[in-house]
Amino acid sequence: MAEAQAALLAAFDQQVAWCRAPAPFTARVLLRSRQWLARDQNAAAAFAALADDPLAAAVALRWAAALHHLALRGLSPWAGLWPPGTEEPTDAALDSAIARAWAEQRAHCDAALALPPQTNEVQRSAALLPGLLHVAAQTGLPLVLLEIGASGGLNLWCERYHHQSAVWSWGDPQSALTLHSDWSGPAPATAARLRIDRRAGCDANPIDLTDAGQALRLASFIWPEQPERLARLRSACAAARGWLADEGLAVEQLPAADFVARELGSANLGRTTVLMHSVVWQYIAAAEQQAIRQTVENAGQRATDEAPLAWLRFEPPQPDVKMELRCRLWPGGQDQLLARCHPHGASIEWMVDPIEGARVAFGAASPHAS
Repeated sequence: MAEAQAALLAAFDQQVAWCRAPAPFTARVLLRSRQWLARDQNAAAAFAALADDPLAAAVALRWAAALHHLALRGLSPWAGLWPPGTEEPTDAALDSAIARAWAEQRAHCDAALALPPQTNEVQRSAALLPGLLHVAAQTGLPLVLLEIGASGGLNLWCERYHHQSAVWSWGDPQSALTLHSDWSGPAPATAARLRIDRRAGCDANPIDLTDAGQALRLASFIWPEQPERLARLRSACAAARGWLADEGLAVEQLPAADFVARELGSANLGRTTVLMHSVVWQYIAAAEQQAIRQTVENAGQRATDEAPLAWLRFEPPQPDVKMELRCRLWPGGQDQLLARCHPHGASIEWMVDPIEGARVAFGAASPHAS
């Protein structure tokens, strides 16, 4: 038990260090929480029992979201202490709010701690869309887009947002949401004809964007001192609700391995099947990861030029390292590093010349590109 609690406190220490620059208020809340857990052995034991590896399971971020959720619901004292408040709360006020959450809102805290973070960060679409453009340029076929760990499904619509950087742009400037990114390297393959014929997603605990309570829970995972991310999330949710209704699409509650096995069980002739995920792999157990890999490998062996398969991953190669956007494409199975990215997609270093290696050349730009 002592070893598990030591691992818990170390995980909080690491998360404080990671949050200090981008989210100083959250870092401070986690530091005060860490000190509370060091004093309260019963609470520490309950937290430590949540996961064998509290850092990989993001237990600290689950707790920060539980507190932020109370503030978003307008409950006192949290609503008065959490941003966008005008005054920095005292340590004593934070300590009291943390202890009161555990003592007075235990059912809420237990529910929040039971589930992994789901930011569904739509800014990652600024990297995922170029990844899909790369696949479209390589194969010259419409796409079937499949996402595991899709949460509310916001990134399943990545081509419908307006994308703007100093190097390239995409989509309708009148879109409900414009994603700005700090881009370096060559432009992506915006001349590729990108058409998504079908899209589907799964999640262990999907968010129903039409449910205001669930949408608020999704917002709780955004750091409160980053209002631009909250605004972006709310705009994306509003747009996605309409698209979901129009296309009758809902993110399924289904284990990722089962979803992949079903969807990759047969080829999509005349279309490229794209399996996509972003910052979800670490939350999938090792046995399920292996099952997914095996299913993808088997499907890759069956892929043809008329029914290709792509595996597009926005994931960290290891903790505390920049995210990588990688694409493995069959037939052939070549795995290519497309970009290195900020975890939320704010900055993207693109590594691929859109002309090199493209199987199909298009004479006219896509109607979605600008």
